[in-house]
This record gives sequence, structure tokens and C-alpha cells, in this order.
Amino acid sequence: MTQNVRVATSSRPPRVRASELVGRGWLNTGGRDVALADLRGKVVVLDFWTFCCVNCLHVLDELRELEERHRDELVIVGVHSPKFAHEADPDALASAVERYEVHHPVLDDPDLVTWGAYTARAWPTLVVIDPEGYVVAQMAGEGHASAIEAIVAELVAEHDAKGTLHRGDGPYVPPEPEPSTLRFPAKAVALPGGTLLVADAGHHSLAELAADGETLLRRIGSGERGLADGGPGAARFAEPNGVCLVLDDLRDRVGYDVLVADTANHTLRGVHLASGAVSTVAGTGDQFMVGGQENVPRSGHLADDAAVPGARMVPDRRGPAEPFDPALEYPARTVRLSSPSDVAWSPELGAFVVAMAGHHALWAFDPLARDGHGSVRLLAGTMNEGLEDGPGDAAWFAQPSGLAPAAGPAARGGVWLADAETSALRLVEPTEHGVELRTAVGQGLFDFGHRDGAADQALLQHPLGVAALPDGSVVVADTYNGALRRFVPAGPDGASMTPVGDATSGSRLAGEVTTLATGLAEPSGVVVQVDGDAVHLLVVESAAHRLTRVALPADVAGQVLDGGAHRVARPATDVAPGPLRLDVPFVPAPGQKLDDRWGPSTELRVSATPPELLTGGAGDGTDLARDLVINPEVAEGVLHVTAKAASCDEVPLGPDGRPDPDVFPACHFAQQDWGVPVRVVPGADPTLTLPLRG
Repeated sequence: MTQNVRVATSSRPPRVRASELVGRGWLNTGGRDVALADLRGKVVVLDFWTFCCVNCLHVLDELRELEERHRDELVIVGVHSPKFAHEADPDALASAVERYEVHHPVLDDPDLVTWGAYTARAWPTLVVIDPEGYVVAQMAGEGHASAIEAIVAELVAEHDAKGTLHRGDGPYVPPEPEPSTLRFPAKAVALPGGTLLVADAGHHSLAELAADGETLLRRIGSGERGLADGGPGAARFAEPNGVCLVLDDLRDRVGYDVLVADTANHTLRGVHLASGAVSTVAGTGDQFMVGGQENVPRSGHLADDAAVPGARMVPDRRGPAEPFDPALEYPARTVRLSSPSDVAWSPELGAFVVAMAGHHALWAFDPLARDGHGSVRLLAGTMNEGLEDGPGDAAWFAQPSGLAPAAGPAARGGVWLADAETSALRLVEPTEHGVELRTAVGQGLFDFGHRDGAADQALLQHPLGVAALPDGSVVVADTYNGALRRFVPAGPDGASMTPVGDATSGSRLAGEVTTLATGLAEPSGVVVQVDGDAVHLLVVESAAHRLTRVALPADVAGQVLDGGAHRVARPATDVAPGPLRLDVPFVPAPGQKLDDRWGPSTELRVSATPPELLTGGAGDGTDLARDLVINPEVAEGVLHVTAKAASCDEVPLGPDGRPDPDVFPACHFAQQDWGVPVRVVPGADPTLTLPLRG
């Protein structure tokens, strides 16, 4: 069947003048406002982002090298258009710009004015503007670095020849850093000797603190962003988050004492506490791209002996990679991971559960498999973003970010999960055939707030951490509400706790939610400390760069608060009832072409909330254009659209006029998930265009 793919005959759309940059203020400019006229003569890339979005953070990493290589000709402007209420706080934004090492100007766009002017419909969205102030490309999602590189190179050459290119410094002014012992700590764990090991994400290292939670005893990691194994002064991390102690009977067998989710490196790292040595135990250092062609090398070799810490898989570039098979188990250091954010040991599974925030899934890491070299496999999740319970292979997640084994006599081997983008608390329970997912708190991608009471009505706001109390209840680091919340599973009579797997209301977990503490600065992790009958919580206050002890009330009950409910405030798109043409243009970058060597080069998936919004056109296909049918009886809803496209470099021709057989082209993969709020209005436009790259 012929694919219906929108590919332009020219790489340039009609010239459209770029809209002015309008917002509340600017960061990283030394206090100056920036107008488009100030950027004339530069190639400009607008990066529409929001700091809760892991895909946006991936794009920041994708752009770092490009930004450095072309700093004289290119200006990247971050346009921060928030999703959550907390992200509209200017102080929170300033903190995030520092946390994620954003080295370019950032426009604060809390009312989505500039977002609307450029018709952005997804985080992240990228817009390229030429030195004369015209829009030349727009794209959504991840995987566009090579395309932007090619477009920038083409524009630099063109405008250098025309005399319209201006080289030199741009408007970026770096802020003055403030020294501190911790910098944006993510999570912490108590060590057997009474000290604390903190994932010090902003310092790209681990910090061991004394029992007081303040005194620095040593640092593991050089403090420089990067991926390097070795001793405590040579090893490098990139925004480490989750930390988990290895069980006593496993430590000698695996050779390390602590497992670390090294988030921005897309790896798991093992740390030997006595020596401070760090080794990479899972992941290649490259990011897993959903549907990508290089997630699993088909053939290759380890650069060094497999037993040597830091050995990396080098794929054979002369052949294709295998498609990732969710039913298979793979050697741990040969498969790409995607922003692992936390890890927790599950005795029932005999493996570490890994919260894979980057592609909305849970993985399992077995450190003893394959003669002690370890294996990884998909544990739960379809890699679609959303909130769906049920068997692991059908469940949907949205940036799973915090894990904690269930505690108490009713635990039954479950693992609690903070699912950040759906503002949800969920439970992962082992079953005979895998795992089962059940939600206690959370409504979906677009609903959040601070509301206590019955769990099915309670609301959180982007929680990143979770911990189990000895009585079986759960503490949630409710990050964007600056609070600690407590969930108590209810028994059949609504009064007493029972095995959490039985505490259900329909498919959900029943129980009550209260607030234990407020006024915290982006709490992202919790350590439970038990001293006799007293229970204290050690809270990782990420935005305050510290650990804070919170004593639980004597009855551990907490307050019942209602700070209101919120929905993500994005303008709805009016669509006509009946036939709706969905078009997702994709233009390969200069020097690239669609890559269909191993099958269809594109994929499109469409669904809706509520499902009744669509009476036709839902489902999966390979064409990037589709005819949908909108139900006239449904007034509003959300269209969920996932698009993927593979392209590859064009291979030079040999002397015989055929592609050079000794050159294997690099492949590139772009992907994006849109959740488009729509309003059904008679007479509205019967087309919806979502550029993947156009």
C-alpha cells in the first residue's frame, strides 16, 4: 500500500514573517527585553517548552551541541509556556532555567501569548526563523537535532553569501551561580552506617552527608556533566535522580552497593561505597526512541571486555538494528534507555523496577542475569502517554518518576508509583503473568490540584516522589503543590486497612488522602526514618537545595485541605462535526530522505478522550494523513495523536553511479505525542494540521 506522507517538493514553505516575542519578561539576558529586530542577522530557533515535560528536557539536551557549534550565527530562544499552575510562577521558572542548565535567553510566556501566535499545539515545538525574520520551519517533538543542524547550515551559507548574516555574540547573559552544598537534589537514601546518600542532580554527582543531613562527608563524581566510569573523582553523571540500596546478599555478587538512575545519561550506574567506584550497568548512554531503528543493535561488539566497567556496545553500522521486542529480555548494556528517574528492588520480581520517565513505561533490571552482566526488559506500559490501569502490557503511564516498595503486613509485594504528568499515585502489583496497575489518586493528563478526601476525588500536582510508612500508608512528595500528602488504603468497611490489592472501588484503590505538610520547595523525594515509635520524614526539598526533617503528627492523620481543582489551560481548537481531515506534514531535512529500508518510514496513532468523540478514524496506520469523523453529540474533548517518522542521510554515489556500498547512512527518528483540546463547533475548519516537521 502506498504511504500518504506529506513531503514537500521544496524544503522551504512560503515566506511568513515571524511574530513578535511577547511575554511577562526575560531570563538569561541580564535584565534586558529582546525583540525580534534585535536578532536580525541571526538564525533563530524558538524552543517552546515547559519544565515539567521530559520530552522538552530531551530537546534541551539535543540542542546543546548545536548551540555551542553555531554560537556566532545561531540564537536559541526558549519560550516557556507552562502546563501546570506551579510552572507559571516566575521564581519556579528561574529555578528551572538554572536547574536544567539552559544557556540561552528564555521568554516567560505564562499566558501562552507567543505560544498562540505561532500556533503551537504541543510541548516541545520548535520554530526556525531565518536572518531576515521569516519562519522557515516548524516541528514538534523529539529527534529533530540533525534536521535543525542541516537547516542552520543551509541558512548560514545562504545568508553569508547574501550579506544578511551577522556573526558575533547574541543576547545571552549567564547568571551568577550561587555556591551551595547541594544543588537541586533529587532523591536520597539512608546508608547502613547512618549517613545519607543524595542524588545531587544540579552538581551531577552523589553527595554523602552526615546523619544531620547537612554536613558533606564526600562527593562521588567529578561534578562535570558527562558519562564516565571510574573512581569518585573521575566518574561523571548527568542529572542523577533515583538511588536504591542493593540488598546485602546481592552486593558481593554484583560488585556494587547502590543502584543509581542516571537520568540525563539514560543509564543505570552501580556505586561501590567503600571505594567510591562507579560503573555503568545498564544502558548505552543513548536515548531510546519509541519506534526508532537503533534501540537494539543487531550485531556489534563491546568496545572493551564486557566485565570492564564502562564498556559500551558499538553497533555494526553496516547493517540494520533489530526492532525492539517488548516480550524479550536483552543484555543490559546493549539496549538504549530513556530518562530513568527512579529504581526500587522487588523481591517478588527478583529485579529492580525502573521508572522510565522518557517513554512512559516501567522496566525491570535483573543484575544477576546473563552470568552477572545483567538484563533488562519492558515490565509494563505501551509507551503511550496517559492514565490506563490493568495488566502491565496494556497500562499507560505519563512520566513515572518515583518508586517505593509497599510496606506493612498488607503489602503483598507491591510497588507504589508517583506518575508525574497525570498527577497520580498508582500501585504496581506482581501477578502470575506479570504485573497489574491500579490507580489510587489521579484523573489524567489534564486535571490536577490540591484536594484531600476520598482518593477518587483527591488531586495532586506533578508528584515526583513516594515513600511507604510502616503502617502501610503512603507519603507522596506532591512536588508542584510544595506539600507532603498521605494516602491510607481503606478496608471493605471504609475504616480499616486491608491488603492494598483488595482495597478497590471499581478498578481504583479506595482510601483517604490528607496533607501532612505544606510550604516545601518542590519536594521530590522522601526518606522514612523510624526511631522506636517515632517516625520522621526526611524530605528532599529540591528547589531549596536541602534536606528537611518533618515530624509526623502523633496520630499520623494530617489535615484535610481543599486548594481547588485545575485543568491544563490551553486554548481549544475548534473543529467541525462530521468529517475532519488530519494532516501531519513531515519534511526530511536537507540531505536526508525517508527511510523505508526496514519497513514503513512513518506511523500515525489516533485516539480520543472521551472515546465517543471519534466515530471514525481512530487506530494505528502508516499514513501521516487521515480522515476522522467527529461526533456531533460530543461538545468537547481531546484528540490524542502520536506521529513518528524515520529518515536517513542520502548516500553518495560511487563511480558507477550507484549508492556507495561502503557507506551505511545514519538514520534519524522524530516523534511527538499531541493531546489537542478540541471544541466541536458547526462551521469550523474541517481540517487539522499538526506539523511533525514542516
